[in-house]
Amino acid sequence: MIRIEDVSKKWENFALRNISLEIEKGEYFVILGPTGAGKTLLLETIAGFHEPDDGKIYVDGEDITHLPPNERKMGFVYQDYMLFPHMTVMENIAYGLRIRDMEKNEIMEKINELAKMLHIEHILERYPSNLSGGEQQRVALARALAIAPKIILLDEPLSALDEMLKSEVIKDLKRINKKSRITFIHVTHSRNDAVMLADKMAIMKDGAIVQVGKTGEIFRKPQSKFVAEFVGVENLFEGEALRKGKITVFRTNGIEIYSSSSMEGKGYASIRPEDIIISRKKVESSARNCIEGVVKEVSDMGNLIRVNVDCGMPFMVNITRESMEEMKISVGERIYLIFKAQNVHLFK
Repeated sequence: MIRIEDVSKKWENFALRNISLEIEKGEYFVILGPTGAGKTLLLETIAGFHEPDDGKIYVDGEDITHLPPNERKMGFVYQDYMLFPHMTVMENIAYGLRIRDMEKNEIMEKINELAKMLHIEHILERYPSNLSGGEQQRVALARALAIAPKIILLDEPLSALDEMLKSEVIKDLKRINKKSRITFIHVTHSRNDAVMLADKMAIMKDGAIVQVGKTGEIFRKPQSKFVAEFVGVENLFEGEALRKGKITVFRTNGIEIYSSSSMEGKGYASIRPEDIIISRKKVESSARNCIEGVVKEVSDMGNLIRVNVDCGMPFMVNITRESMEEMKISVGERIYLIFKAQNVHLFK
């Protein structure tokens, strides 16, 4: 397990501020945040390229805060791969093994094992300049895995790949993580990459961690407006909450929304588009919320249909293609939006 305790680090005009994280062995952990949040500086501090000004870093209970990078048993994959251009693929993968004085036959066994795992047997004699982006990514990953690390650190490894290659490399990363049970720490600004890969994630802003949790928890229950907006939460409303018995009434733009979240005072409400049902009739039900509106736009998204509804404020609703074919919803139609109080998340 990796434990980061209250780590701070000043670097030029930027600083990491009181970073604390716990990452389980074998976990695929993603640090998600906008450009300039400090993700790479944090990753390089974990790797030992920078020493913290304050705080401690532990791996399996051992304090590694002041250990040099080569003694941390970590592999690092950079955004631009950092392959040695004058070496073949085979020589790149072998580099870390050779400086550890491994026997030649053992090196070849390891290279062949990794080449087979990453489907790069056919390019072992090529140079990096003759490789595609996806091939370079796999070679960089093979080189990092060759030294049998406890932890793999990945700095925006998918940002230079097109969507088809990215999809293939994501499958490779997930497969290797599950098979090897090596801990992966991956930093990215892409919420789509994070959703595809993460067992757990941390959201980072301005050098600080602002929320940690499982992917679904962060996307369904953001703890701040920044997190909600950054992870793309829709149906995000500002208003004021008043607790009435076991229910909270959230008032926004002249509309009352009922929530089972406990909160009072000014704050925000979010409702996932897939948690809203469309009806042509006003329904009295345990769902509590039934709001009238006018359909403004219907968009075909493939498997889903997105319906934009004006209820005095815009609501986005996701419905299945089957539901759309049954209801035949059209622009300009008056409808009702129905959703449960338990699906209204409130936060400040």
